Formats: sequence, C-alpha cells, structure tokens
Amino acid sequence: MKKTHLFVLSALFLLFTSSLDAGTIVIDGQYQDKNIYVQNSVASSGVGFCTYEVRVNGQTTNDEINSSAFEIDLTQRQLKFGDKVTIEIRYKDGCSPKVLNPEAVKPKPTFELISMSITPDGLLKWTTKGEQGSLPYIVEQFRWNKWVRVGEVDGKGTPGQHEYSFNVSLHSGENQFRVKQVGFTSSPKVSAAVKIVSSSPKLDYALNKNNKITFTDATMYEIYDYYGTIVKKGYGKDIDVSTLLKGGYYLCYDNQVTEFKKK
Repeated sequence: MKKTHLFVLSALFLLFTSSLDAGTIVIDGQYQDKNIYVQNSVASSGVGFCTYEVRVNGQTTNDEINSSAFEIDLTQRQLKFGDKVTIEIRYKDGCSPKVLNPEAVKPKPTFELISMSITPDGLLKWTTKGEQGSLPYIVEQFRWNKWVRVGEVDGKGTPGQHEYSFNVSLHSGENQFRVKQVGFTSSPKVSAAVKIVSSSPKLDYALNKNNKITFTDATMYEIYDYYGTIVKKGYGKDIDVSTLLKGGYYLCYDNQVTEFKKK
C-alpha cells in the first residue's frame, strides 16, 4: 500500500515538473544600466502565469513574476556597466512569455575616434575612446564606388582610450579606409575616412581560352551577373570562370569595374 502511494506521488511529481519545464528564453548581453521588461501570459491550464522562474547569471531572482507583466531588476545584481549578463526565463508548457526590450543588454556603438592613420605598407591604425560595450570594429575600404568590408577587430568595450590596428591590402591609386560599429537596434556609427595614395601600378587582366581570368598581380575581386547577383569573390591572381553560364558579367578588381563575356 505504501509502495503504491509512493509510486503515485512520484508520478504526480514527475508530471508536475515536466509540465513546468517546457522552455527557456535565454538573453545574453552586457549590463547597460537598464532593466528587462517581460509580457507574461496566463498558463495554459488557466491557473497562474506562464513564467515560473527567472535566473540572472545562474542565480534565481526574487522578481515578482506572478503577473501579466513584470520587470527583471538587474540593479539588484551588483553588476558593473559592461559586465556579462545571461538571463534565463523559464516558462510552462502551452504558453510563452515575450521579452519587450531585449536590446536593453545589448551595447550601442558610442566610440569617439581620436586618430586614424595608415602606413604605405597597409597597416591601418586607429585610437578611440568612449566605448560602452564590446562591439567589433568593421574595417571597410572604398572600392568599386562602394564601401567594402575587408576585416574585423574586436572592440575593448570600456570607456578609456584604446589603440587598434589591422593590415589591409592597397589597390593602385587613392585608397580610403574607415571603421564602423553596428549595435543591436541602433544605426551604425562610422568613423571619418583616412586616405593614402599607393605607388602600386594599375592592374590589367586577360580572359584566356581555358575560361580563366588572369590578373597582372594578385588582387581582391568580385564578379556580378547582369542582374546584380554576385557569383564569385575572393583574392588572388587567377579566377576560374568555367562554371559560369554564358553571357555578360561585371568584373570588379584593383580599383576598376569592367565587363566581360563568357562564351
């Protein structure tokens, strides 16, 4: 009799815990002096609310979650600005809460450019201050009448002064470079451009009978079809175009844009 009673209690406990552990919303970010707001729903059973537990960096919070909307108060967690934050919102089966402002723990681009320079051999260096969260610096080069992404450097993410560098490839003639950061929802923050004139000779190319494009020296390149779809890109001295369909294409290389026809 006692064994039967224990079995029933165990089955009920497993049923209860399995109905609770239906899903978890995980938000990773960095503390930005802001709290998280959650829209809660009624549990599918009609009794109580959907969310049953909230954890911040592995610790259960004492936030009042038994309501149609609640706040995850991060100010009580003794966090410093920029500290890593992992929020887990655990909810029951048959329902799902909604996080209203997940961007509250996502850093925004706030850097100020102090200086930027580039050496003749292609070492781009820049100094910044005022970062309020770790975001990558995207390095861009002005090529083919547009800004092209050529690399990425992780930002330090703290307000002090920081120095960065990145090796770039120079094309013939005038070169322009800049850096930018992109936040979760905010507009990108873009630096002023730095310019340098390269002494490298202007490149040329030839399309041979073996369906290979050969440049006079290694270069960054892109090939587009007439619909504007990129079909090949890379860096090198040769491009195998044998797999391309017959027709016309735009070839971007060095600092030039030209056309060729695949026969």
